[in-house]
Amino acid sequence: MQLEIPDGKDPIMWVWGELVPGIGPAAAAFSGAVYEHTTLGLREFEAARLRVAQINGCLFCQDWRTDRDGETVEDGFDTEVERWRTTGAFDDRTRLAAEYAERFTLDHHGLDDEFWGRMGAHYSQAEIVELSMCLGAWIAFGRLNHVLGLDTQCSLPSHAGR
Repeated sequence: MQLEIPDGKDPIMWVWGELVPGIGPAAAAFSGAVYEHTTLGLREFEAARLRVAQINGCLFCQDWRTDRDGETVEDGFDTEVERWRTTGAFDDRTRLAAEYAERFTLDHHGLDDEFWGRMGAHYSQAEIVELSMCLGAWIAFGRLNHVLGLDTQCSLPSHAGR
């Protein structure tokens, strides 16, 4: 852990809510909006989110499973995300979401016309922008949590009962 957390404070709530009151709550609201207002299907959303989590190394993010009205991805989905190129468990949209997440995270300059042609064949422009905004949030906030050591010291209130 790279920060000193005051006694009695939950690390994530303190960092994201109190430590930088002009930015933390706004960042938390953006992060929450990604989950609350997405129009993307659960499998493609989780494939992209998990691929970023794997690349970022955020332990909490890798453990997290998005729950939509009691529905989550199946056990072992994270392993399939690691094998997105060859897995038979993904449809085209889910595979593209994992690919986009990896390329957006590691080589955003390498997103070429061939890739965009495939994306445009399976995703609307609004969905591409939405997925891009989600990726940006996961990269930034997952890395923040990992770099500061929050990913091993805390849990979100909605995750505590898991």
